[in-house]
Amino acid sequence: MSERRPTALIADDEPLLRSSLARLLAKAWPELEIVVEARNGREAVERFEELAPDVCFLDVHMPGLSGVEAARFIGRRAHLVFVTAYDQYAVQAFEHGALDYLVKPVEPARLADTVARLKERLGAAHAPRPASGTEALLDALAARLRRDGAAPVHLRWIRLSVGPSVRLVAIDDVDYLRADEKYTLVAWRDGGKPEEGLIRTPLKELSAQLDPARFAQVHRSVIVNLRSILNVTRSSNETAEIRLKGRPEILPVSRSYTHLFQQM
Repeated sequence: MSERRPTALIADDEPLLRSSLARLLAKAWPELEIVVEARNGREAVERFEELAPDVCFLDVHMPGLSGVEAARFIGRRAHLVFVTAYDQYAVQAFEHGALDYLVKPVEPARLADTVARLKERLGAAHAPRPASGTEALLDALAARLRRDGAAPVHLRWIRLSVGPSVRLVAIDDVDYLRADEKYTLVAWRDGGKPEEGLIRTPLKELSAQLDPARFAQVHRSVIVNLRSILNVTRSSNETAEIRLKGRPEILPVSRSYTHLFQQM
């Protein structure tokens, strides 16, 4: 029986750069099968969920969902290589040994080094995924990109489980988020239809990534999209209740947050 060929995804918003990297990889790693080329970060995540390639080559700066944000969704399920015109954004990850990077224009010698490392990792016993510190490292890189103005400042997409499938939901479509034991419940609209799903990211961590002009924490366990509010009813005990547009749920507002709706 022939050995399974390693597979890869290439994501870059520039078609010529995608094609160039594919040609270089064909020479440096003939055994590698490029199963998909993605045009942006969102497409990269969606196609990764479909095909689960072993390696993802992600352009750091892509519109909508950056390569670093896409990498955070993919996490430890693949070996990640950043491709960037800005060397400083990936050096930290490379020095820690958890991730690799290529600088545009990609040089064959540098690519050969990267390929050698990837082959070693893929060939190791049980083909281990990247180290457990990868998530924290990606968070730090995403924060740096936001700080430098090279990526969206606020969270724009949420990857979550809906039954046996995985969905990528635009943050604009989210009505509210609610802490649910070890998970966070995400309630959103799909073409106007209410939907729900769970993610493992704590509500406190999500709160720091949301646009405060759009989302407000109204209870220790609830964050609501202000555009989704139909009305707010205040109670005599200094708490309140939120009713949402097109949803039956009633969300609590604790005393600590009723000041947000004094003018409503």
